[in-house]
Amino acid sequence: MTQQSNIRPWVKTALEFGPIALFFLSYLRLKDQSFDIFGASYDGFLVATAGFVPVLALSYGALWWLTGRLSRMQVVTLVLVVVFAGLSLWLNDPRYFKVKPTVIYLIFGGILAVGLLRGQSYLRVVMEDAMPLQPEGWMLLTRRLMWCFFGLAALNEVVWRLFSTQVWVYFKTFGLTAAIFLFFVSQYRLFQTFGRDD
Repeated sequence: MTQQSNIRPWVKTALEFGPIALFFLSYLRLKDQSFDIFGASYDGFLVATAGFVPVLALSYGALWWLTGRLSRMQVVTLVLVVVFAGLSLWLNDPRYFKVKPTVIYLIFGGILAVGLLRGQSYLRVVMEDAMPLQPEGWMLLTRRLMWCFFGLAALNEVVWRLFSTQVWVYFKTFGLTAAIFLFFVSQYRLFQTFGRDD
């Protein structure tokens, strides 16, 4: 499949963010409805969650078929989506799916922390091709991203516990994505200082 590894950027972006967009749109359409399935009543949020799982799996499957690989982050994300969405649907309790971003960010932050304790940047392993940096730049960026992940985990806990499901869906769809984007934008001086000429 390596011959198909050079896919167009818009296709890759659509496959990565399409499932989130479809989840958001389906939630908006179904949020005020209730569905009786196999004798149990499910609200629109859980029905949208049930649809999100196969869409994400198909999307990542298409990415793997087109590029020949999935990143470790994508694999971990898919596994956790299946586990926590499955728990929410099985127990008819949306809290399990809402806590999923917390667990994901704690895992990613924890992995980066372990690498830092060992004097290594695990972030460099997965992103060096995209951002060529000097070794000290990688260590600094890894440390900052670790704290960013821990902060997002804490923020997700605050939002899902204190606000409505609708607020959490907006936060999950737009807030968390924007936070990661803004984090990397805010590191432009680090990229300028530690960027490699090659």
